[in-house]
Amino acid sequence: MDDSALFSTLFDFLAQGGPSIWAIAALSVITLALILWKVWDLAYLGAWRSRAVSERALTLWADGDSASAREVLAGRKGLRSRFLREAFEAHENAAFDDAAAEAETTRLAKKDLERTRTGLRPLELIATIAPLLGLLGTVLGMISAFQTLQEAGAKADPAMLAGGIWEALLTTAAGMAVAIPASIAFTGFEAVADRLRHELEDMATRVFLRSRAPKDTRLSVAQAAE
Repeated sequence: MDDSALFSTLFDFLAQGGPSIWAIAALSVITLALILWKVWDLAYLGAWRSRAVSERALTLWADGDSASAREVLAGRKGLRSRFLREAFEAHENAAFDDAAAEAETTRLAKKDLERTRTGLRPLELIATIAPLLGLLGTVLGMISAFQTLQEAGAKADPAMLAGGIWEALLTTAAGMAVAIPASIAFTGFEAVADRLRHELEDMATRVFLRSRAPKDTRLSVAQAAE
């Protein structure tokens, strides 16, 4: 089948489905774009990368070698590495007491994790409304088919009704075809975001398992550094 025949078939399919099928077609394009973008975004954040570097940095940190732990993370742009650098800074900030340092680390974790959930709400919405749009198109198509049957009166042909019904059912199939991958993608991305949240919580706990120096000592070190 050449390109012109393919486009003609696609246009006929959209024309038979009515307004609802056009809306579903638009949602399918948006869904594909959202999924591709979210995969790229999570890959950029290092969602599927190994935790080996973070584990090495945490081991050095637990051993008291802060400089080496920071060196391991230097220049790395992944979510875990960035969060650990922020947690190390909060832990060693002389202006914070223990509670303030932990609160600051929690705030930074929430800020970093917010990006992992960006784009999930639109996918959830599409997974919800695409089948409803399909059902709406089917109901409207059925109404049109029965109106045509009524107008035909005694000369009504059952084939007319059957044709109208299968055309109406196209929108239901199209709506489900969009909703299913959107729902799968939403669930998968949400699982990745939840896993990252648990990992950051674990990392924060391990950072603060190392006792902080007394505040007076931290102030003295900060003043000496100045």
